[in-house]
Amino acid sequence: MHAAPIHRAAERFMLDPAGVVFWPRRRTLIVADLHLEKASSQAGRGQLLPPYDSRTTLDRLALLVRHYAAERVIALGDSFHDRHGAARLAPEDAARVARMEMGQTFIWIMGNHDPSDAALSELREGEVIFRHQAGEVAAGGIEFSGHFHPKARIATRAAAIARPCFVVDQHRVLLPSFGAYTGGLDVASPPLRALFPRGGQVFLLGRDRLYAFPLTHAAHAA
Repeated sequence: MHAAPIHRAAERFMLDPAGVVFWPRRRTLIVADLHLEKASSQAGRGQLLPPYDSRTTLDRLALLVRHYAAERVIALGDSFHDRHGAARLAPEDAARVARMEMGQTFIWIMGNHDPSDAALSELREGEVIFRHQAGEVAAGGIEFSGHFHPKARIATRAAAIARPCFVVDQHRVLLPSFGAYTGGLDVASPPLRALFPRGGQVFLLGRDRLYAFPLTHAAHAA
């Protein structure tokens, strides 16, 4: 995969086509919205989905941790789909999470779906801010957040393509959802436009690379 570098707050960050960010200087992998145990949550409401979302999501995350030799993982909230999700993890999936926490430093940011005792509401390291939902950012700072599950739709000669994406400007990096069964909010929607009033750059996730274009070029999803 070909990651795209961006430079913010005197730091270099790598946007990966898998939907994560790697911070090389700190050997840190940044991921948003795992939504583990969404399938079991939906099953409790009568909507049956294949019960493999947590395993698929953890498989993908473990592969990226190994690929980047990450020493730390920052999960930007909504790591579980609801506050009882951790208790519903299959024993082998719970064991995998425990092994990953032993191998790397995991920092769990609290999201609106997470238990109220999740570790941190946000994390600040110098001019770099990690939080679940976008907020205020000081001049010269950079914020990494999730929550909105951004996706974009762009017209090509063959057809319109809709995919998850990063949305980036000088002070904000909005990550796509990493969870296997999660949907998304179109970047042309008012809540996302409000976060980027001066425009920004969309990085559409491809199989092996990102496709970049200005936020203004994103079409409304059907």
